Amino acid sequence: MNRRRFLHTLAALGFSPWLMSPMRPRLSASQGEATLLHFTDSHAQLLPIYYREPSTHLGTGKNSNTPPYITGQAWLDFFGIPAHSRDAYAFTAIDFAQAAELFGKMGGFAHLATLIKQIRAERGTENTLLLDGGDTWQGSATALWTQGQDMIAASNLLGVDIMTGHWEFTYGSQQLLANLKQFNGDWLAQNITLSEEAQWASNSETDAVFKPYQIKTINRTRIAIIGQAYPYTPIANPKRFVPDWRFGIQEHNLQQLVKQIKQTKAADAIILLSHNGLAIDLKLAARVTGLDVILGGHSHDALPRPIIVDNAQGKTWVTNAGSHGKFLAVLDVQAANGHVQNLRYQLVPVFANLLAPDTAMQQLIERIRQPYLKQLQQPLAVAEQLLYRRDTYSGTFDQLIVNALRTVNTAEIALSPGFRWGTTILPGQTISYEAVMNHTAISYPETYTRHLTGQQLQAILEDVADNLFNPDPYYQQGGDMVRVGGISYQCNPQARYGKRISGLRGANGQLLDANKAYKVSGWASVSDHPTGPAVADVVSEYLRLISG
Repeated sequence: MNRRRFLHTLAALGFSPWLMSPMRPRLSASQGEATLLHFTDSHAQLLPIYYREPSTHLGTGKNSNTPPYITGQAWLDFFGIPAHSRDAYAFTAIDFAQAAELFGKMGGFAHLATLIKQIRAERGTENTLLLDGGDTWQGSATALWTQGQDMIAASNLLGVDIMTGHWEFTYGSQQLLANLKQFNGDWLAQNITLSEEAQWASNSETDAVFKPYQIKTINRTRIAIIGQAYPYTPIANPKRFVPDWRFGIQEHNLQQLVKQIKQTKAADAIILLSHNGLAIDLKLAARVTGLDVILGGHSHDALPRPIIVDNAQGKTWVTNAGSHGKFLAVLDVQAANGHVQNLRYQLVPVFANLLAPDTAMQQLIERIRQPYLKQLQQPLAVAEQLLYRRDTYSGTFDQLIVNALRTVNTAEIALSPGFRWGTTILPGQTISYEAVMNHTAISYPETYTRHLTGQQLQAILEDVADNLFNPDPYYQQGGDMVRVGGISYQCNPQARYGKRISGLRGANGQLLDANKAYKVSGWASVSDHPTGPAVADVVSEYLRLISG
């Protein structure tokens, strides 16, 4: 590709002034400059997808009414994005169905591969590093059925150099370790250690499970990449998958690691590849000194510009690169003698209709999908409205799930986790089995039916609300509010624990009786191992039922 065509492609893809730091970007690497390419939370979406950003995204405390906790027109105004533009479609939910018809799908590993190859060809492959923030090997039917191995093949072909993770752990520790033997890159996680019992049993001299960091020399700039896996994996997901491993933010250990790198003068810049979620990263950046940039993930927030956080010894840039393959972050680092001299950051939307698919990646994807196509493409119903997941309190696809649980399992009330992954379906499109799996493909999909009192339901909602709205970001574990069917309630995010949820009513509009037991159906239990049918089968049965 010649330089003029490359410049034209970058302009079309969103390398526009509002996406850039004040300094004018260079397309080729300058002397001593390293380029870090970062994507995160693709959730195993090999094909281009529709994914609607939230129209409601509530924060608490000092994070209220600031990015990312603003949406719609307020978001466009803050970042100077023109209304009705391609970028407005990428970053907001405004007129999403109409904009999606106009601008098309986003992401897809074949299209992402083309973009990465273009940038690497222009900057010099030896001057770039491709970082994956995790949640890549989970989220689709083929990823589940192959235990993540389809995504490892795609990641290797994409050229991922360094990765950390979260949902990758839900295949189980032994499967993860087996998968890592096939992965060509480095898997980093400074915040995972062996339990005392596991360390004693293995006779290991160290409690470290994975390498904490890696130093890469790129264009004469020494970059230290520290891995930060999702700290609450054994809480947000079943602990039985990782019984011998301890997780956590490990702020003290991280600070000591940064100090060690600084004292030994081993690197010119220190980058944290994080799967904490943005709220935790913002607090971490204010407390841990010496980090130059946090490349963040988990919370699926697509930030066009970094948030610059002051701390006791300087500043840290905090970023988040969205999800589902919609964006590629480009960070240019110029540093020498242990000090960063210049940083530039761009978040590039990946529009599938502006990028030709990479031939090798497209062929790999077709080979991966071929054995499963008949099952994946099985039609179940036609969408009568926009079906999406992401929003603070509810999503229309989530409503479909709770309706299915109530109907098929003859329950009064249904609960569904507030996962943020799952592709969007436009009105009039066929709801295929693959589309259902894009919202439900986990390794613990079994449904349950049990009886809970009104008081117990109130307690569940309070616990989830505290996870979401706790004023201390270190107690926020990500995701959105639990989805409910057959009940309604009011929520005050600013209230204290135990006082956020009120007015809990049944489908008949009557207040729930605190002492009465109600039949409740749900799925994705983290505390036990139910034996009901997988939620995808329940939703499929429901769709066939209502479609006649």
